[in-house]
Amino acid sequence: MTTAAQKVVLIPGCSSGIGLRIAVMLARDHMERYHVIATMRDVKRKNKLLEAAGDVYGKTLSLLTLDVCSDESVKHCMTRIKDQHIDILINNAGIGLVGPIESISLDDMKKVFETNFFGVIRMIKEVMPDMKKRRAGHIIVISSAMGLQGVVFNDVYAASKFATEGFCESLAVQLLKFNVIVSMIEPGPVHTEFEMKMITDVSQTEFPGADPDTVHYFKNVYLPSSVDIFEALGQTPDDIAKCTKKVMEAACPGFHNLTNPLYTPIVAMKFADETGDLSVHTFYHMLFNMTGIMRVTLNIIKCLTCGCLRRRTTISPH
Repeated sequence: MTTAAQKVVLIPGCSSGIGLRIAVMLARDHMERYHVIATMRDVKRKNKLLEAAGDVYGKTLSLLTLDVCSDESVKHCMTRIKDQHIDILINNAGIGLVGPIESISLDDMKKVFETNFFGVIRMIKEVMPDMKKRRAGHIIVISSAMGLQGVVFNDVYAASKFATEGFCESLAVQLLKFNVIVSMIEPGPVHTEFEMKMITDVSQTEFPGADPDTVHYFKNVYLPSSVDIFEALGQTPDDIAKCTKKVMEAACPGFHNLTNPLYTPIVAMKFADETGDLSVHTFYHMLFNMTGIMRVTLNIIKCLTCGCLRRRTTISPH
């Protein structure tokens, strides 16, 4: 049962990864400030969440079925919540799509937008009226750095995140008048089972409709570079959960929240040149002309971020 002092947090997409870690971290808050309603499309996949939650399940964490792609499912879930009162909505449900655009069907593209874009809108439309009425609330969207900077062979996924960023940026202005805050959480690469499985699957996939050169660039240039980037710059779901909690608890939460400071220069480069040529040409040369240099740079970054260089250069006090 929720106490009057607790904030009710609704989180779609909690069967694994980022959503699971956010739900557990908030439910395990030592001051018990939150009651987390963790949701997932298929509650048969609840075991990982319940194992991670441990004894807080049934206390500060409850579980409901919710499919962000279904109006009926969203509305049914809300009827299960007391007074349909949500203090904080964390839109986490999402799917990825990567590969040569010629080989991706329109149906698959629509599925990405149905989840990543319209799923966010469904959830916001459901909780927003009560937040506006109460003049209080916080809407958080787990977006992506790809909502700020497009990435080759991630065309449709990036587009869905760009659309979400534009929608939320527009809505944030209106909601400020009602004291409702909108915040975007923008991770770069994150080590999850979902991401690693997707990379493995696409590396073994045929791509009918795409020319041989494009398939070669995707499989033999992009994918190896992508794996290197994940190893060097990748964060954990716990890292994203900590960033999300920090934004939730900030006195003045920001709209844009890049979780990985190493991505700040990449985004800054895009906005430093009004023509867009700087970022487009830079990424082109990094991928196709400077792959070796990029891998060396990523290896250096990996060493710096894991602390091995710091350990090697530490001066002993003896």
